[in-house]
Parts: sequence; C-alpha cells; structure tokens
Amino acid sequence: MASVEGETLLEGQAQVWQLMFGFVDSMALKCAVELRIADIINSHGGPISLSQIASGIDSPHPDLAYLLRVMRYLVRKQVFSAHEPEDNEETLYGLTDTSKWLLSESDLCLNPMVILQNNPFHLAPWHCLGQCVKEGGFAFEKAHGCKMWDFASQNPEFNRMFNDAMACTSKIFMKAFLSHYKDGFAGVETLVDVAGGIGMVVAEIVKNHPHIKAINLDLPHVIATAPDYPGVRHVTGDMFESIPDADAVLMQRIMHDWEDEECVRILKNCRKAIPGKTGKIIIVEIVLQPNGGSSSSSSTFGDMDLTYDLLMFSHMSGGKERTESEFKKLLQEGGFPRYRIVQIPALLSIIEAYPE
Repeated sequence: MASVEGETLLEGQAQVWQLMFGFVDSMALKCAVELRIADIINSHGGPISLSQIASGIDSPHPDLAYLLRVMRYLVRKQVFSAHEPEDNEETLYGLTDTSKWLLSESDLCLNPMVILQNNPFHLAPWHCLGQCVKEGGFAFEKAHGCKMWDFASQNPEFNRMFNDAMACTSKIFMKAFLSHYKDGFAGVETLVDVAGGIGMVVAEIVKNHPHIKAINLDLPHVIATAPDYPGVRHVTGDMFESIPDADAVLMQRIMHDWEDEECVRILKNCRKAIPGKTGKIIIVEIVLQPNGGSSSSSSTFGDMDLTYDLLMFSHMSGGKERTESEFKKLLQEGGFPRYRIVQIPALLSIIEAYPE
C-alpha cells in the first residue's frame, strides 16, 4: 500500500514540475517562430539537416549547438519531426501538423499570436494574478498602470502586434464560421461588426455574401491601421456610446473582454441599432460548461476554454469567459429574451440572439 501511495505522490511531484516549467514550451515555440524554422524547412520541400536550417537563419554565424538543443526539444514536443540517419548521415528535420501552422505565408498561420502572447508586455500581467486574488483589481492595470486598450493606444508597436494577432486567429476561425453559418446571413442587407479591429472578419463575410453592406466599427487608433476592403466602410466610434444602425450586429470575441454591467450597456446599444422584429445580433464566444466541465471541443482543444478565461483575468479589466446561463442573463438584461447556440468545429460558438 505504501508503495502505491509513493508512486502516486511521485506522479504528483512530476505534475508540479511540468506545470512549473510550462513556459518552456511557449518560449521554445517563440524561438522557432523568430528563427522562421518552419519556413526554412518548407522552402526545401522536405526534411533537411540542421546545417541547412542554420544556413537559412538570418544571421552570419548561427550557433549550431544551441540550434540542436532547441530542435531536440521541439521534436520531443512533436512540433517538428526527426528522421534518424543511416551510415552516420545528418538527422533530417521535417514539418508536422503542428509546425504547418507556423508557416508565415499560409492563410492559416498562428505566428502573430505566438509573438503577442510571449511579448514581455503581454506576459507581465500574469505575474499579478495572486495579487489580484488578495486585493482585487485588475492584473493588466497592476502591471502597466492602465487598461490594455489605453496601453495599445499609447504604444503603436503593441497595437500593431495585438491587431495582427487578432486578425490571424479571426482568419482561422472564419473558415469554420462561414461554412457552418451559411444561412445566418440570409435577409441581412446591412451588417455592423462591433469592435471589428482592422475589418478582416467582416470583409470575409462580404466576400462570401456580396449583397451585404458592412460597417466596421472600432476606436480611432485601430481604424487608423485598417486597410480598405471592398464592401466595407470603416467607422470610428465607441460601442458604449452608440452603434450604427444595421439589420444585424456581429460581435466576435467582444463580450469576454468586459464586466457584466458593461456587456449589458453594449447589448442595449445593439438593441437600439437593429430593427425590433427582424433584427438580430450574432455573438461569437467561448461557451463554458458549468463547474468547469469539459466541452464538446475539449478532445481537440483540451483546457483552452479555461486557459482563455485566465487570459481574460490577466489582461482585461473584468473580462471573463461565460457559461450559457451567464450569457442568457446578460442577453435578457440587454433586451434579447430569445437566443440559440450554433455549435461549430471550433473552440468558439455562435450565439444568435433576437429582441423579440
């Protein structure tokens, strides 16, 4: 019996070590992105040697010994594959289904998000979680002295990095969204994307539904960097003040940034912007299971739903992921008594809500 208890205790110790050094995975991934290792391998059309990877790195004298250690770790994590040599030839490194998401020229590239999440500005609030539990308040403000949106408006490089990361993940999500919500835009002639960033999401919707006239609403410092898209009009504004009139309102990953009271204010403005009988809002968010239970997407995305909840804790002033019952309460208070949830093959779900 003591032996069994000793084994389980040892497993507990191993788990603590793995959690303790969880940041190593993220930093090794960032290193691969910064060195463009996936792009270098891909440019050769197949597995290549360490020296060939090194020759593609933007440096006159890359350190092969350091590169070997990074690659060895990323092979263990199945980010890259290693083909063992015969007759003392060099090991050849190839792409996996994981590293294909690190190809910079691909439409499905997560590099901007990898860079954002590992930026020192973005990491600093994570060190304040315990302080928030003790004192209340908001982690990002404790780390930087202001809210994240104010920080972005004052730091153009961080603003660019944030917008690029949001655009890249939105592009990935849009494939699942458009293929599983085809009928959702039937009868919608005008659509406003609230806090739509640089407008990529609504531009993709218009590309697939060219009858729609779209408005992309966001703050001035965001719209200033937004490119022109056919069928999309960029409008500067504040969703807490007013939202342009439209048949439907889209809010993608917006409500999780805000406290309940602020969400209700946004929803009430959405209610004013759409027709009472035919209007609707289209909310795109993670829908948590009660009591931290596993969702239908957990087999693919693991604990990412709860990871995102802690991300909101660390970076947004009162932001959080919500359960269906929490969304229902907000929608009712905001003037949307009727809703339905559309499940798609993604971490996010679609919540379609109606004022009547």
